[in-house]
Amino acid sequence: MAHGSKKVILLALGANTGIAIAKFGAFFLTASASLLAEAIHSLADTGNQLLLLLGMKKASKPPDERHPFGYKMESYFWSFIVAVMLFSLGGLFALYEGLHKLQELDELAAAGEAYEMNRPEVAIGVLLVAIILEGFSWFVATKEINHLRGKESLFQFIEGSKSTEIIVIWMEDTAALVGLFLALGGVGLVMVTGNPYWDAYATFAIGALLVVIAFLVARETKSLLIGEAATQESQDTIRRLAEETEGVVLLMNLRTMQLGEDEFLAALKIQWAAELTVAEVVERTNDLEHRIRTTIPRARYVFVEADVFDAEKAKLPEFPS
Repeated sequence: MAHGSKKVILLALGANTGIAIAKFGAFFLTASASLLAEAIHSLADTGNQLLLLLGMKKASKPPDERHPFGYKMESYFWSFIVAVMLFSLGGLFALYEGLHKLQELDELAAAGEAYEMNRPEVAIGVLLVAIILEGFSWFVATKEINHLRGKESLFQFIEGSKSTEIIVIWMEDTAALVGLFLALGGVGLVMVTGNPYWDAYATFAIGALLVVIAFLVARETKSLLIGEAATQESQDTIRRLAEETEGVVLLMNLRTMQLGEDEFLAALKIQWAAELTVAEVVERTNDLEHRIRTTIPRARYVFVEADVFDAEKAKLPEFPS
């Protein structure tokens, strides 16, 4: 999965770099606010993809004494930083630029001067080329997601996925493609109606879109960053393996936590039959841990604790008010 995600990120990085350069060039020729918002958006996306690659590299570091469970969650942290950048450098800047454009137009109107967009055909041409390039990047990202999600709906996959990179790239590409159509609509309406305010309105729409996408990306990555459980399928499989083990009286509880895209931690508390010797409990515990890791390779860390069920001890502790 990591290889597929990296391929999609590299493709998006190349596309956004070229698109950002073209958009900035078109902005300097046309002075279109929506084009500037889109140029900054592409620049932010380029930086975001570099951050995702950095996160993937850091996540590949092996465990050490200070981080005994490894660095896999680095990818979640950098994905969250991407959401912050998308919100600030993308969304807030576009909203600011839209407001600035409105003020400029109001000042021109108050002075009795007319605003005229320079060379709008250049803006149209650049936006159409950008739509083609961004559309291809979005198509590749969507194809990878469809491959990974199987029979799950898109919403279920986004909610349950433990890989943030491919989700972030797909959301960014979706926002970029919609933003390009908004910018194209704004410039086109300025040309058709002669009303320059459409350019500012399109800029506001782009800003609002990026803020919403940033919120969704942050929401998905935050859940994993603070400790999300393994998939329900994995938990059900662990429960089945434990309850099938000879000598298990009761699986008292199971706690899991995702440590990265392809690994998680599982902690089980089990009541064993009273007649078993210590040596037998140790042997069956080791066998259970081995079967869990063999059946679910993502269960890299498995801890099984022997205990006797107590109704009072089993209650969850109350959180301090």
